Amino acid sequence: MASRPPPRFVVRTHDAAGQRRRALWLGAAWLLSLVVTALVVGGLVRRATPAAVEKRQIAALAQQNDELQQQVANLQRGEQVSDIATRSLRQTLAEREEEISGLRADLGFYSRLTGGDAQREGLKVQEVRLQPVADSHAWNLTLSLTQNAKRGDDVTGIATVGVEGLRGDKVVQLDWKALGDTSQGDGIPFKFKYFQQLHATIVLPADFRPTRLQITAQPAGDDAVNRTVAWADALSGHLTPTQGEQDAQP
Repeated sequence: MASRPPPRFVVRTHDAAGQRRRALWLGAAWLLSLVVTALVVGGLVRRATPAAVEKRQIAALAQQNDELQQQVANLQRGEQVSDIATRSLRQTLAEREEEISGLRADLGFYSRLTGGDAQREGLKVQEVRLQPVADSHAWNLTLSLTQNAKRGDDVTGIATVGVEGLRGDKVVQLDWKALGDTSQGDGIPFKFKYFQQLHATIVLPADFRPTRLQITAQPAGDDAVNRTVAWADALSGHLTPTQGEQDAQP
Protein backbone atom coordinates (compact mmCIF):
# COMPACT_ATOMS: atom_id res chain seq x y z
CA MET A 1 0.00 0.00 0.00
CA ALA A 2 1.46 3.31 -1.10
CA SER A 3 2.52 5.83 1.66
CA ARG A 4 0.63 9.08 2.04
CA PRO A 5 2.60 12.26 1.46
CA PRO A 6 2.88 14.71 4.45
CA PRO A 7 0.31 17.43 4.53
CA ARG A 8 1.32 20.78 3.22
CA PHE A 9 -0.48 22.70 5.97
CA VAL A 10 -0.63 22.05 9.70
CA VAL A 11 -3.40 23.48 11.75
CA ARG A 12 -2.35 24.41 15.31
CA THR A 13 -4.32 25.89 18.14
CA HIS A 14 -3.75 29.67 18.52
CA ASP A 15 -1.83 30.45 21.88
CA ALA A 16 -2.74 34.05 22.62
CA ALA A 17 -1.45 33.94 26.25
CA GLY A 18 2.03 32.82 25.21
CA GLN A 19 2.27 35.62 22.70
CA ARG A 20 1.35 38.15 25.35
CA ARG A 21 4.01 36.79 27.71
CA ARG A 22 6.65 37.03 25.01
CA ALA A 23 5.55 40.57 24.22
CA LEU A 24 5.76 41.51 27.92
CA TRP A 25 9.26 40.02 28.28
CA LEU A 26 10.43 41.78 25.14
CA GLY A 27 8.99 45.07 26.41
CA ALA A 28 10.57 44.64 29.82
CA ALA A 29 13.93 43.85 28.23
CA TRP A 30 13.67 46.92 26.07
CA LEU A 31 12.80 49.14 29.03
CA LEU A 32 15.69 47.66 31.04
CA SER A 33 18.09 48.34 28.19
CA LEU A 34 16.85 51.93 28.09
CA VAL A 35 17.40 52.33 31.85
CA VAL A 36 20.92 50.84 31.65
CA THR A 37 21.75 53.04 28.69
CA ALA A 38 20.46 56.10 30.54
CA LEU A 39 22.53 55.27 33.62
CA VAL A 40 25.70 54.73 31.61
CA VAL A 41 25.19 57.90 29.61
CA GLY A 42 24.35 59.85 32.77
CA GLY A 43 27.50 58.59 34.51
CA LEU A 44 29.63 59.53 31.54
CA VAL A 45 28.01 62.94 31.37
CA ARG A 46 28.54 63.53 35.11
CA ARG A 47 32.21 62.50 34.88
CA ALA A 48 32.68 64.78 31.92
CA THR A 49 31.06 67.88 33.48
CA PRO A 50 33.34 70.72 34.78
CA ALA A 51 31.97 70.27 38.31
CA ALA A 52 32.95 66.61 38.34
CA VAL A 53 36.40 67.36 36.93
CA GLU A 54 36.89 70.07 39.54
CA LYS A 55 35.77 67.73 42.31
CA ARG A 56 38.30 65.11 41.24
CA GLN A 57 41.04 67.75 41.10
CA ILE A 58 40.13 69.00 44.57
CA ALA A 59 40.24 65.44 45.91
CA ALA A 60 43.68 64.89 44.31
CA LEU A 61 44.99 68.18 45.73
CA ALA A 62 43.63 67.34 49.18
CA GLN A 63 45.46 64.02 49.10
CA GLN A 64 48.70 65.73 48.03
CA ASN A 65 48.23 68.30 50.79
CA ASP A 66 47.82 65.56 53.40
CA GLU A 67 50.97 63.84 52.13
CA LEU A 68 52.97 67.09 52.21
CA GLN A 69 51.71 67.89 55.73
CA GLN A 70 52.85 64.46 56.88
CA GLN A 71 56.28 65.01 55.33
CA VAL A 72 56.56 68.42 57.01
CA ALA A 73 55.55 66.89 60.36
CA ASN A 74 58.21 64.19 59.94
CA LEU A 75 60.85 66.81 59.13
CA GLN A 76 59.83 68.94 62.11
CA ARG A 77 60.07 65.98 64.46
CA GLY A 78 63.49 65.16 63.05
CA GLU A 79 64.61 68.77 63.51
CA GLN A 80 63.30 68.83 67.08
CA VAL A 81 65.23 65.67 67.91
CA SER A 82 68.36 67.18 66.35
CA ASP A 83 67.91 70.44 68.30
CA ILE A 84 67.46 68.58 71.57
CA ALA A 85 70.59 66.53 70.92
CA THR A 86 72.55 69.67 69.99
CA ARG A 87 71.43 71.58 73.11
CA SER A 88 72.27 68.60 75.28
CA LEU A 89 75.74 68.36 73.73
CA ARG A 90 76.37 72.09 74.16
CA GLN A 91 75.24 71.96 77.78
CA THR A 92 77.53 69.00 78.43
CA LEU A 93 80.46 70.80 76.80
CA ALA A 94 79.76 73.96 78.81
CA GLU A 95 79.64 71.94 82.02
CA ARG A 96 82.92 70.21 81.15
CA GLU A 97 84.58 73.54 80.32
CA GLU A 98 83.39 75.01 83.60
CA GLU A 99 84.63 71.95 85.46
CA ILE A 100 88.02 72.15 83.74
CA SER A 101 88.24 75.88 84.50
CA GLY A 102 87.45 75.20 88.15
CA LEU A 103 90.06 72.44 88.32
CA ARG A 104 92.65 74.74 86.77
CA ALA A 105 91.83 77.42 89.32
CA ASP A 106 92.12 74.89 92.16
CA LEU A 107 95.41 73.62 90.74
CA GLY A 108 96.80 77.13 90.58
CA PHE A 109 95.62 77.80 94.11
CA TYR A 110 97.21 74.71 95.64
CA SER A 111 100.36 75.02 93.53
CA ARG A 112 100.88 78.52 94.82
CA LEU A 113 99.98 77.52 98.36
CA THR A 114 102.45 74.66 98.54
CA GLY A 115 105.12 76.53 96.62
CA GLY A 116 106.90 73.48 95.20
CA ASP A 117 110.40 74.44 94.16
CA ALA A 118 109.38 78.08 93.61
CA GLN A 119 110.89 80.91 95.57
CA ARG A 120 109.11 82.37 98.56
CA GLU A 121 106.37 84.55 97.11
CA GLY A 122 104.27 87.10 98.89
CA LEU A 123 100.63 88.14 99.03
CA LYS A 124 98.43 87.43 96.03
CA VAL A 125 94.77 88.10 95.11
CA GLN A 126 94.04 84.58 93.96
CA GLU A 127 90.33 84.67 93.22
CA VAL A 128 87.49 87.18 92.88
CA ARG A 129 83.81 86.20 92.83
CA LEU A 130 80.62 88.24 92.48
CA GLN A 131 77.05 87.09 93.07
CA PRO A 132 74.01 89.33 92.60
CA VAL A 133 71.63 89.93 95.49
CA ALA A 134 68.07 89.34 94.31
CA ASP A 135 65.77 92.35 93.79
CA SER A 136 68.48 94.91 94.54
CA HIS A 137 71.56 96.66 93.16
CA ALA A 138 73.77 94.87 95.67
CA TRP A 139 76.43 92.26 95.00
CA ASN A 140 78.08 89.75 97.32
CA LEU A 141 81.84 89.89 96.90
CA THR A 142 84.31 87.13 97.80
CA LEU A 143 88.08 87.65 97.69
CA SER A 144 90.58 84.82 98.10
CA LEU A 145 94.03 85.89 99.28
CA THR A 146 97.02 83.55 99.38
CA GLN A 147 100.72 83.55 100.07
CA ASN A 148 103.33 80.91 99.49
CA ALA A 149 103.57 78.38 102.32
CA LYS A 150 107.35 78.87 102.37
CA ARG A 151 106.86 82.38 103.68
CA GLY A 152 105.87 80.93 107.04
CA ASP A 153 104.84 84.26 108.63
CA ASP A 154 101.36 85.64 109.17
CA VAL A 155 100.33 88.48 106.89
CA THR A 156 97.90 91.16 108.07
CA GLY A 157 96.38 94.12 106.35
CA ILE A 158 93.34 95.70 104.73
CA ALA A 159 91.67 94.91 101.37
CA THR A 160 89.59 97.43 99.45
CA VAL A 161 87.67 97.30 96.18
CA GLY A 162 86.85 99.95 93.60
CA VAL A 163 84.51 99.64 90.64
CA GLU A 164 85.02 101.31 87.28
CA GLY A 165 82.10 101.73 84.92
CA LEU A 166 79.89 104.01 82.87
CA ARG A 167 77.39 106.59 84.03
CA GLY A 168 75.73 107.93 80.94
CA ASP A 169 78.60 108.53 78.52
CA LYS A 170 81.22 109.13 81.20
CA VAL A 171 83.69 106.73 82.79
CA VAL A 172 83.26 106.81 86.56
CA GLN A 173 85.39 105.32 89.33
CA LEU A 174 83.61 104.34 92.57
CA ASP A 175 85.97 103.87 95.51
CA TRP A 176 85.49 101.59 98.50
CA LYS A 177 83.82 104.21 100.67
CA ALA A 178 81.15 104.69 98.00
CA LEU A 179 80.55 100.92 97.86
CA GLY A 180 81.37 99.31 101.17
CA ASP A 181 79.57 98.74 104.42
CA THR A 182 79.93 101.55 106.96
CA SER A 183 81.15 98.97 109.47
CA GLN A 184 84.10 98.31 107.15
CA GLY A 185 84.77 101.89 106.18
CA ASP A 186 88.55 101.48 106.01
CA GLY A 187 88.38 98.15 104.14
CA ILE A 188 88.14 94.41 104.82
CA PRO A 189 90.73 93.31 107.38
CA PHE A 190 92.68 90.10 106.78
CA LYS A 191 95.16 88.00 108.77
CA PHE A 192 96.41 84.58 107.64
CA LYS A 193 99.45 82.44 107.06
CA TYR A 194 98.48 80.44 103.94
CA PHE A 195 95.12 81.69 102.58
CA GLN A 196 91.92 83.47 103.59
CA GLN A 197 88.57 84.27 102.04
CA LEU A 198 87.14 87.75 102.56
CA HIS A 199 83.45 88.56 102.18
CA ALA A 200 81.66 91.86 101.67
CA THR A 201 78.58 93.33 100.03
CA ILE A 202 78.81 96.26 97.65
CA VAL A 203 75.95 98.39 96.32
CA LEU A 204 76.02 100.12 92.91
CA PRO A 205 73.96 103.11 91.81
CA ALA A 206 70.95 102.24 89.67
CA ASP A 207 72.26 104.17 86.63
CA PHE A 208 75.77 102.73 86.87
CA ARG A 209 77.08 100.08 84.44
CA PRO A 210 80.14 98.30 85.91
CA THR A 211 82.98 97.21 83.64
CA ARG A 212 85.77 96.08 85.97
CA LEU A 213 86.90 95.73 89.57
CA GLN A 214 90.10 97.12 91.06
CA ILE A 215 91.21 95.17 94.14
CA THR A 216 93.91 96.47 96.47
CA ALA A 217 95.36 94.34 99.28
CA GLN A 218 97.57 96.42 101.55
CA PRO A 219 99.70 94.26 103.89
CA ALA A 220 101.12 95.89 106.98
CA GLY A 221 104.64 97.15 106.45
CA ASP A 222 104.82 96.05 102.80
CA ASP A 223 103.88 97.14 99.31
CA ALA A 224 100.26 96.98 98.19
CA VAL A 225 99.11 94.25 95.84
CA ASN A 226 96.76 95.39 93.08
CA ARG A 227 94.65 93.39 90.71
CA THR A 228 92.23 94.53 88.00
CA VAL A 229 89.50 92.07 87.04
CA ALA A 230 86.82 92.42 84.38
CA TRP A 231 83.30 92.43 85.83
CA ALA A 232 82.28 89.47 83.66
CA ASP A 233 85.28 87.44 84.86
CA ALA A 234 84.37 88.15 88.48
CA LEU A 235 80.86 86.88 87.77
CA SER A 236 82.28 83.63 86.37
CA GLY A 237 84.56 83.30 89.39
CA HIS A 238 87.41 81.59 87.52
CA LEU A 239 90.58 83.58 86.97
CA THR A 240 93.86 82.46 85.45
CA PRO A 241 97.19 83.74 86.86
CA THR A 242 97.65 86.09 83.88
CA GLN A 243 94.03 87.17 83.35
CA GLY A 244 93.72 90.86 84.18
CA GLU A 245 96.40 90.50 86.81
CA GLN A 246 98.65 93.28 88.07
CA ASP A 247 100.16 91.78 91.19
CA ALA A 248 103.11 93.51 92.84
CA GLN A 249 105.39 91.01 94.52
CA PRO A 250 107.26 92.13 97.68
